[in-house]
Amino acid sequence: MTTINGATALVTGGNRGIGKALVEALYARGARKVYATARDPRAVTHPDAVPVALEVTDPDSVAAAAALADDVTIVINNAGGLVKASFLDSPLEDVRREFETNFYGPLHVARAFVPVIERNGGGHLLNVASVLSWAAISGSYSASKAALWSQTNSLRLDLLPRGIRVTGLHVGYVDTDMTAGLDAPKSAPRDVAEAALDGIETDAFEVLADELTRQVKASLAQDVAVQYPALVGAGR
Repeated sequence: MTTINGATALVTGGNRGIGKALVEALYARGARKVYATARDPRAVTHPDAVPVALEVTDPDSVAAAAALADDVTIVINNAGGLVKASFLDSPLEDVRREFETNFYGPLHVARAFVPVIERNGGGHLLNVASVLSWAAISGSYSASKAALWSQTNSLRLDLLPRGIRVTGLHVGYVDTDMTAGLDAPKSAPRDVAEAALDGIETDAFEVLADELTRQVKASLAQDVAVQYPALVGAGR
């Protein structure tokens, strides 16, 4: 089991939304120190957090953060972007940008921090994915989160013998800036953060943070037309 009490953690994108809630929840559970990263560290407002400048798409920035936060045992890959580029109509660069942030960004962080966690005796990596990892309705965003899901599954196997547990967090709509214009039921960031930390402390493989996410995950075992009703009758 992973112990948060007394641990040192790092949260990417720790300045707002789910990331900010994660920083607060980590301290509430007794974390000794929490590094909260942001492109502009001045955006980190928690009074006890250690602000760290980080651009997850820049390997040099990630390496600098790993050199600074060399005492961590828990790393939470929360930073992400939302482009939702169309595969047919959007500039290809928009698709690449989504993958740079949502797939390669967490990979840069994992590659930089795994040796740090290992040197400190083992620990935990949590990747924040999405219900859209399993629902291809948002173009490049869905694809990037699906790729992150696969990456997380691979890392879980690769890191098991190295004393590092890996959890994937999947969420639906959360009440953050990203969903401000969306009229739909939303989870509170605090509730998502608590579910994530429960997953870390129990070494859960996956955390499904809301009912929508649980429903969509369950539908993967059924015919693809169940998940995409527009396909009913097509190609038959």
